[in-house]
Parts: sequence; C-alpha cells; structure tokens
Amino acid sequence: MRLLSGVPASRLTSPRISFARSSRRSMGANGPPSGTAASSSSSSATAGAGGGAAQKPWLFVGLGNPGRMYKGTRHNVGFEMIDAIAEAEGISVSTKQFKSMVGKGLIGDVPVMLAKPQTFMNASGESVGQLVSYFKIPLNQVVLIYDDLDLPFAKLRLLPKGGHGGHNGMRSVIHHLKQSRDFPRLRVGIGRPTGMMGAIGFVLRAFSKEEQEVLDSTFLRGLQAVRIMLLEGFNKSATFVNTPAPQPPENVEEMKIT
Repeated sequence: MRLLSGVPASRLTSPRISFARSSRRSMGANGPPSGTAASSSSSSATAGAGGGAAQKPWLFVGLGNPGRMYKGTRHNVGFEMIDAIAEAEGISVSTKQFKSMVGKGLIGDVPVMLAKPQTFMNASGESVGQLVSYFKIPLNQVVLIYDDLDLPFAKLRLLPKGGHGGHNGMRSVIHHLKQSRDFPRLRVGIGRPTGMMGAIGFVLRAFSKEEQEVLDSTFLRGLQAVRIMLLEGFNKSATFVNTPAPQPPENVEEMKIT
C-alpha cells in the first residue's frame, strides 16, 4: 500500500504566512510522539533573537520536477518525502507561493513550511532563494531533501552542510543562497545505474512497485528524523538517520501488529 497521496493545487493571492495546528496521523510506535516538548528546537529557532521575538519557521524543501510525467521517478524522491511529511502531519501543500507549492503548519509546537519548487530541478534555487529571503528563515532551519546517486538505494544521510555533489538542483540552490552551503540536507539514496544506462536516463526512470514499497519505509524513517530534529535537536536526528536501521533476523517471520 502506498504511503503517499496527492494534494490539490490552488493559488494564494497573498504571501502572508499563517501557521495552524495540524491534525496529525499516528506515525507508529517507533516515532517520537507529536506532543513531545519542543524546547530544544524552539530555542534554536529563536537563537540570536530577543526573548519576545516571533519564532521563525523551519523550511523543508523537497527537490523534483513538476508534472505527471515525472511522478514516481528517482529524481522526485524529494517531492515524495515532502508528501509523506504532509500526509502524516495533516499539512496541505496546496498554495502557490514564490514558484513553489507550499504548505504551512505545526509539528509539535514548531512552525514549519513544506515546499516543492515548480521551476524544474535545475532552477530550484529560484524558489528556495525567494522563500528564504521573504520569510527571513535562518539557513540552519532550511532543510533540502533530494536524491543522491552516491548513496545506496533507500538509504538516508543527514548532514548540517556541504556542497552540491554534482546535483544540479543543489547547485542552483547554493547559487541563489549567495553561494552559502551552510544549510542542512537530507539525502535519499537512489543507487547508481548498471549496464549501459546513463545517469540522466536513470534518475528520470520510475521506481518499480517493489522499489516503491521499500522506499515507503525509507520515507517513514525520514519522517521520524524530521520529528526528532524539530523536537529533540539536529544532532539527535543526524545520529538516528546516519546509524543503519536494525535488520530483522534471517528466517524469522515478521511480527504482524493488528
């Protein structure tokens, strides 16, 4: 069963930001509860500001290509991760702002924005730069989510900063953030092509049904990482993501929870 569901698109006439508490779905027994105190993330969100300053939102941006023909392809795992977060947290990514589809809400008590740039991958920075500038979001609260050829399929890696690694979407984002690389990124491994297939054809290739089922578990782990990041801090989230997930023993049937 697919974890994700589509959301309708509509245009918002004003870029005014408003955060409402979302009605969240249960993530499962292994995820941190949505009601966990958000003191550590709240303090980081207001770091450097006065005690009465408004808390700046975290911006989570999934990179991908808009349009039905690109749905379900390897290059669009950033979009799918955003959809997974939105579905679990009850956030509708349905307004058009600054060349992105955007959703706004709360995870715990932390305001968040979810964005899917509609500029096509190679120009993703046009949207990200405008969102960051308009809402004055600190770069350490801007998290880019995207596909990575250098990671094994369905593996995650969370880092506080870094280069573009040859990824054109990230290259564009760095350019539009005035060459700054000091923002977190959650990379989703898609593996490398085998045989004669080139990288371009590979990243635009759709996942098989079996691959998508594996990815759904990866998106669930990514959702857990996002909640840990906001409610318990970036370092705990990075430790969670970058530590290999435990594997079930061989020849042991899965325990089914009803």
